[in-house]
Amino acid sequence: MAATENLSHLSTSHNSLVSRPGVITLFGYGVQVRVDRGHLLIEDGISTERSRFRLPRVGHGLKRLVVIGSDGMISLAALRWLSDQNAAFIMLERDGKVLATTGPVRPSDAKLRRAQALAAHSGADLQIARELISRKLTGQEQVAREKLRDPLTADAIVSFRFALPNTTGLNDIRMLESRAAAAYWSAWRNLPITFPKNDQIRVPDHWRTFDTRKSPLSGSPRLAANPANAMLNYLYALLESEARLAAAALGLDPGLGVLHVDAPARDSLACDLMEAIRPQVDAYVLNWILSQPLRREWFFEQRDGNCRLMASFAIRLTETVGMWARAIGPVAEWVARQLWSTTQKRTQSNLPPTRLTQDHKREAKG
Repeated sequence: MAATENLSHLSTSHNSLVSRPGVITLFGYGVQVRVDRGHLLIEDGISTERSRFRLPRVGHGLKRLVVIGSDGMISLAALRWLSDQNAAFIMLERDGKVLATTGPVRPSDAKLRRAQALAAHSGADLQIARELISRKLTGQEQVAREKLRDPLTADAIVSFRFALPNTTGLNDIRMLESRAAAAYWSAWRNLPITFPKNDQIRVPDHWRTFDTRKSPLSGSPRLAANPANAMLNYLYALLESEARLAAAALGLDPGLGVLHVDAPARDSLACDLMEAIRPQVDAYVLNWILSQPLRREWFFEQRDGNCRLMASFAIRLTETVGMWARAIGPVAEWVARQLWSTTQKRTQSNLPPTRLTQDHKREAKG
């Protein structure tokens, strides 16, 4: 395809490009991202159906470069180009796993990092955990009451939220969150998943209801066995990538969480931040399911029964990445302020900069 000079003018008919939210999504084999004469050169596709794009340093509108899959290359110069343009690079699998994220590097404050590491000693961990789970349960209650029309489940979640202030440890908070989650997802169990009449003959029976968040293939949400759960997993992966970027942008360590325990190859703070926004992802998927049928061509089933998104549909969902970035920003900044409040010699004039929401533009310029 012909190269282009400006992202905002690229045709949205190109499968690899999503222009409106400033996101380019790449998929296929032999993906290439490199720099030539100051322009970012991008190529993706399958077999002979290749797409090529050429972006200048000025006027491109790019905010996120998302790669689905792992076949291809991105040069160091391309990563530097993206960093200079304040654009982030995200690498995902279609099963909802975040492979890599990198964004603009911002100065970090050693006091803030130290406060994060000492959160368990200062008591900030309990305060942060209570607030994040309170926001999550508030969102779940709204979804259950307003979307699922299940007042009994909504009232049960409210009771768990009201018990949060009385918790004395992280395990108590985790237990309340777990009990609320069991009630919440049980309300989804019999949710019908519809498909167009012409697709019915090709739709497996277990795709026709939501069933449970636990996949029969893994005993956990991993390896979704039906389309609704595959959509949730992919959108949660987008949310996780934005949580990682948000934490790093504020000078926090994405791997040092308070609610999620330390684990290899997991950014626990990013997982903590996600908790407050997960109900918004749920509401997005639920609105889709309740308002229009899914299409069989958007999904494929692997030989083990794992349901995955077709690339064209994954690209469509990737358009929401800006939505999750805007949602996670205030949460990450609140956590940074709570940690900062535990430091010595803190003053109102040197609060952590609000680089994500720009609430305090003067501080954010640093």
